[in-house]
This record gives sequence, structure tokens and C-alpha cells, in this order.
Amino acid sequence: MKCNFNGTVLTTVLPPLLVTEFVLGLLANGLALWIFCFHLRPWKSSTVLLFNLAIADFLLNLTLPFRAAYYISKLKWIFGAAFCNIELLLFTMNRSGSTFFVMAIAVDRYMRVVHPHHPINHLSVSKAVLGALGLWLVTISMTAHVLTLQHNNTSYCESFMIDSDPGSNFTWHRFVFLFSFFIPVLVILFCTICITGELRRRQLGRHAKIKKAMHFLIIVVVVFIICFLPSNITMLMTWIKTQKLTSTLSKSEICPAFEDLNIAFFITIALTYLNSVLNPVVYYLSSPIFKGIWRKVLHLPEANTVD
Repeated sequence: MKCNFNGTVLTTVLPPLLVTEFVLGLLANGLALWIFCFHLRPWKSSTVLLFNLAIADFLLNLTLPFRAAYYISKLKWIFGAAFCNIELLLFTMNRSGSTFFVMAIAVDRYMRVVHPHHPINHLSVSKAVLGALGLWLVTISMTAHVLTLQHNNTSYCESFMIDSDPGSNFTWHRFVFLFSFFIPVLVILFCTICITGELRRRQLGRHAKIKKAMHFLIIVVVVFIICFLPSNITMLMTWIKTQKLTSTLSKSEICPAFEDLNIAFFITIALTYLNSVLNPVVYYLSSPIFKGIWRKVLHLPEANTVD
């Protein structure tokens, strides 16, 4: 039987956080998509990856008001069971899609710096679009099971719930959650280390522009880890704790033992959405063309230094 927690801390902390993330994310990603669609020409293969990352983040932002309303209503879902699963699917799919596209962008940078003569660096936009569709298909196939979730309480709308039967707590859904972070973060770290090493090997590390690019890569990795690592750590702690408590607590004692960890998990989940707010900074810093358009659209003064 799944545990139903009071959620007083969550209903106090999460609504203002989610509303703030919604407003900032909607503005930042909406502006980014507008620039991609109407101002950025011509597109390159790397532009396709950035555009799809913006789509994933924008769609995730659109679901945040419903999640905020859920917590404001003290964990009472008022939009129907079917829409609950649709919203949870959008959360899961776009969170995974966001991490996969950040990973793809890191790989793209890695290939251009470490293997500059590889044919993949000359990939056409149409082939890049096919690659992006492939990433979406992988993401959807990994997360479509969310549509089949059954909720033991119709007022609850959660995809992650502690079960009083410890053997039920590590499922495909949790595997996808962990996989969608740990694989991308390992790939991103590998790419960043290799890019930094290659630039130093070419003795380009002292060049101001190259040094700025290296610092940017490090910032991207740090932000990615800060946003996603806490929720994955609490997920792993939940699973490990259920294994330890199997033989020591009765089923009636398991739920109270997990209340604090449950609160920590859902607060750290909310922090992952902050990444969708910060991703537009990636577009701004990664492309001089995008940066120039952004300055023009927002009526910002031109930089005095060369980007």
C-alpha cells in the first residue's frame, strides 16, 4: 500500500518556488524560442539541438502552474485522473528530454573541438532534425509508462510514492529517473574534461576567448549537477533505506520512517525545474549570433569586447 503523507512543508515551500520558476522559465524559454523561429538564420546542426532543448524546457514550464495549484490545494488534485497522468508524463518526458539534449550539446562541442575533422561535424540540418527526433523517440519510449499509473487516492497526483511493501519501491519509473541523470552527467563530464585537456594541449588555455569558453563549460556542468544531483541522491537513499528496513520494520511503521526523506525528495525535484530557467543562459553564452540578437531584442547595449 502506498504511503500518503501530510505534506504541510511541501504546501508551504513549493508553491512560491514553482510559480517563480514558471514565470522566469516561461519568459526566458519563450524569448529563446521566438529568437530561434524568427531571428536566427541560418540554422546549423547545433542550433537544432539548442532549439529542442528550449522546446523541452518550455513544455515543462507549462505544467508548473498545475503542480503549484496542487500544492496550494494541500495535495488535492482537482484536474482529473487522466490529466494527472498527462501532466506527470510531460514532467517526466521533458525532464529526461532536457538532460538528453544537454548531453547531445556537450557531445557536439566535444566532436568539434577534439575531433574537428570528423564528418559528423558537417551534419546537415535535416539529418540533425532526424537525430533530434530519435532522441525524442527514445525519451518517449522510456517515459510513456507514466500514462498507465494507477493512483490509490484520486486526490493525489504523484508518480513517486513510498510503498509500504519495500520490494515495490524500485521500479522502471525510478530506473528511468536515475538513468536520465547519471548517464548524461557522466557523458557531459567526459566531454568537458576532454575539451579542456585538448585546448590545453594546443596551448590555447591562455587565450581570453578560449578561457572564457572553458569557464562556461565548467559553469554548465556545475549548474547541471546542482539542479539534478540532490533529487537523484534522495531517490537512491530512499531505495537503499527500503532495503534496510525490510526486515526491521512492520508495514505500518515504514511510512512514518520515510516522511522526512519524502519531503526532501519533492523539494529537490522542484529544484530540477530551475535548470529549465537557466538553460537559456546556455544559448546566450554559447552563440555570438544568438547573443547579438538577444541584446538587440532586449535593447541592451552592445558589448565592448569581442564575444
